[in-house]
Order: sequence, then structure tokens, then C-alpha cells
Amino acid sequence: MKFTQELYINAKDIWDTYYTHPFVDELGKGTLSKEKFKFYIIQDYLYLLEYAKLFALGVIKSKSEYDMKQFANLTDGILNSEMGIHKVYMEKLNITTEDIANHRPTLDNTSYTSYMLAVSHSGDIKEIAVAALSCMWSYKMIGDKLNEIYGCDHEFYGEWIKTYSSERYSSLNDWNLELVEKHTEYISEDDRAHLINIFRNCSIYEYKFWDMSYKGA
Repeated sequence: MKFTQELYINAKDIWDTYYTHPFVDELGKGTLSKEKFKFYIIQDYLYLLEYAKLFALGVIKSKSEYDMKQFANLTDGILNSEMGIHKVYMEKLNITTEDIANHRPTLDNTSYTSYMLAVSHSGDIKEIAVAALSCMWSYKMIGDKLNEIYGCDHEFYGEWIKTYSSERYSSLNDWNLELVEKHTEYISEDDRAHLINIFRNCSIYEYKFWDMSYKGA
């Protein structure tokens, strides 16, 4: 069994709740309140600024030119591709850069990004890759599931579903999966348990982020 599949199995009970969470479910149906989505877009924008630092840290900790380039490409992908969909919705929702600057991340948001950066600073590339994977992989699976059930033709939320079910986003996720496999091939049982715990914790934080976004706090 691939280690990434082991990670997934150990967090599947959490991941299964993503699809039925009211934020995700209502987004797919197109019934989600735009005020809730606006809150989410602002918080997720702030989250991604920290998430990008995770991959910038990967450039610093890489021991090969190839990995450095891949981490740099993924950082660029987050800032210039994934941020792109946020900027689309910022325009639709009349969110300005000043609005973003005037908002602060919630406690759940800060706790999540601080946790990812802490385990990555204290570890090496395998910790970075696993800490990043829960967010990237779960968004792909959510995007694919919503696209399968509802499609991506909704006039407002369709663009979000289209982004996270796209081949471009899938390729970024595939790289992250391959990176985890590459750097966990010969790990000890202690390291295996350590990384499974990181992945599960990040998966819990992902649920908390959806919950925070729905509740607006």
C-alpha cells in the first residue's frame, strides 16, 4: 500500500464528513449564502498567504535542484493560480485589497497555519509535504465530488467547482502526492506514526475551517 493511501485511510472518517458539511453541500447545490462565502473567501485568502510560506520553506530545505524547482513552481501555483479564483470572487463580491488588509485570520485559521508551519520548521521535506497534502488533496476530492454530483455550470459557484476539479489543480495535487511517496519510502515506524498524526491533525483543521466559514467565526 502506498503511504499516501495509508494517510487517507487513517483520516477517512474525517474526510467523509467534508462532503456533507453544510458549507460544502450548499456550495455544490448553489444555495450557500453569499455572505458566508464572502467570509470564507477572505479567510481563505489569508490562509493561502501562509500556505505559500510552507512551500517557500520547502525551497530552503530541499537538497536537490529538482525539488527546489518543484516547490518554487507550487508556490507560484498557489499565489498565481489558486489565488486567481479568489480574485475572481473578490471582484464578484466587491471585496477590495483594503478589505483583505483590514481583516485578521480567525483563531481557527491562525491555529491551522501555525501548526503546519511549526511541524515543517521542526522537520524536513517529508513533514512539509504531508502538512500541505491534507488541504490540497481534500480540495481536489471535494471539487471532483461536487462536479460529479452538481456539475460546474452554476452561475456563481460553478467557477469554484471548476477550479478545484480542473486538470491543472489535479496536476499540482499529483505532484504533492508523489513528493510524499518519494520522501517516505524508507521511513521508520516512529516517523510513519508521526506523519500520520500530522496528516490527521491537518484533516481535523480542514473540517474546522469549513465549520468556521459556515458559522462566520
